[in-house]
Amino acid sequence: MKTRVERRTVDLSCFPDLVVIYLSMRVRGWRGLRTLHLGMRWYWQDYDAMERWTRSEPQRDWWLKFLRDSGGTGFWRETYYRRGGMEAIYADMDKPVGLQVFAPGLAARGSAFSARQRPGLEGDGPAPPVGAPDAEAA
Repeated sequence: MKTRVERRTVDLSCFPDLVVIYLSMRVRGWRGLRTLHLGMRWYWQDYDAMERWTRSEPQRDWWLKFLRDSGGTGFWRETYYRRGGMEAIYADMDKPVGLQVFAPGLAARGSAFSARQRPGLEGDGPAPPVGAPDAEAA
């Protein structure tokens, strides 16, 4: 007997500023096995919440260490916004992945350096880290 497929969806009307990020790493050599993380998909209520998290510990410390020495591992992140737009960063990747496979790449310099500026988000600067005195006021 065939069973009917139950189809479901979600009501995102309470989350107009939803942000979805895909994160992944690629091992480029044996040394990279020490820093490998599995791919992840995260959901944030809005960009400011995501940005505050990225600037808090331990994420901030990990990122700064990675930028000094990738440890033989490449990292990439693609961000998609419910209101439209997307942006991406690829660090120490040896081969194109994701949007980079078909879209022309460019150096992350000038307005392409900032994750806030790449998709054209407004705001003077980064949100304060989670736990910072200004974070509670935000």
